[in-house]
Amino acid sequence: MPAATAASAASAASAAPKSDPVVWLAGGPGDDAVGEAQMAIDGGLNRDRDVIFMSQRGTYSAEPNVLCPNIDEFNARAVGLAYDAPSTERLHVEATKACRDQLAARGIDLSAYNDTESAADYEALRTALGIKRWNLYGISYGTHLALVYMRLHPHGLRSVGLDGILPPSRAGSAMTWSSARQGFDGLFKACADQLACNKRYPHLPATFVKLVRDLEAKPVTTTVTLPGPGSDKPVKVVLDGGALVNWMTSATHVAPQVPAALDELAHGKPQRIAQQWAGGKLSPQAMGRVAHGLVYGVFCSEWTPYESRKEALRGGQEAFPSFPRSVQAQAPQLTFLRPDCDVWNVPAAAPSIRDVTRGDIPTLALSGSFDAQTGADNGPYVARTLSKAKVVTVPYEPHVVFATSKCAQEIAVSFFDTPAVPKTACLNSLEPPEFEIAP
Repeated sequence: MPAATAASAASAASAAPKSDPVVWLAGGPGDDAVGEAQMAIDGGLNRDRDVIFMSQRGTYSAEPNVLCPNIDEFNARAVGLAYDAPSTERLHVEATKACRDQLAARGIDLSAYNDTESAADYEALRTALGIKRWNLYGISYGTHLALVYMRLHPHGLRSVGLDGILPPSRAGSAMTWSSARQGFDGLFKACADQLACNKRYPHLPATFVKLVRDLEAKPVTTTVTLPGPGSDKPVKVVLDGGALVNWMTSATHVAPQVPAALDELAHGKPQRIAQQWAGGKLSPQAMGRVAHGLVYGVFCSEWTPYESRKEALRGGQEAFPSFPRSVQAQAPQLTFLRPDCDVWNVPAAAPSIRDVTRGDIPTLALSGSFDAQTGADNGPYVARTLSKAKVVTVPYEPHVVFATSKCAQEIAVSFFDTPAVPKTACLNSLEPPEFEIAP
């Protein structure tokens, strides 16, 4: 059996800590909780409680890990390829298959990396530590795991914080399209509501759609150098419609720059967007840290068996009806997912993996209004079947609000003190970002 061996704890800052710790469930899938410890501590999550970090099975500091740096290396090379071209798909799937073959040759059971097994690992840790009840705080994919955990092992849970919510019952390509739409619309509306931004960048949604269509018909190739030591080598970048959509999905994290960057691109200056697009794939942090064996273990057993190709395409068509079909066919963040899963070849999870999570565990459902990765409508969606859920959307914030918002941190910490009445007054004083206005 795979062993998730690495575990550590951040001690409570308080002299008299509460007896029920918080367990941090990392994002991804494929990120290592131990690597996110600083985020939890910086946000004060350990004010009154110990916070426990266990590397989910297969992740960076677990034994064995299922990393596959060859996929990260391919993703870095792919910034110089047309995003959704059949030739790129072939190379992409080859990289996935090479990863699978390498893990299988090590004797790894690829079907053992999923939410059901991971939830059991965390529950086994709780029992081993002799803790009667504890709390969960999940970010991004960690919310997916938390919702499975709540369904399968509810008795050991006092309360659960969900931040950047990814419900297993609706996870898949269509949901990522709907999330992108919500995040983009939130950002575009904030610009339209700001006099200077609206005047300098009118009709931003139409500009964006036109850029996607134009670039998909005629991609732009440029060369950029990336910031940071030792990265002065020029990097070739191809921007087509699919690349622009995926850049935009993560660019909500640098929202104040987005209108100016799109305007530059529309006026023949692709460098800023190309640099950010390449920078994310070529940064040292992107290399050899993600457990791709866990990524595909989750996606290919829990997502693709329960969403048809037709449903995935319809998600793109409904969210962005005027996008070219080649763009609609590749959901943001999930490019070539179906052919990847064909070569990954693991059995489908039990259909119950798609059940909604029901119950009365106190739950905080936190989202950001600019979140283009897990849309804010997932908060009310999960709350429908959780009788003690509090839904909070933090305005003007991207995916995983705990990482960027002092207000979200205050809400989360207060929730674990008093789950029935988290302190949300800070929401009333939040201001929209000041968008960059080019001369």
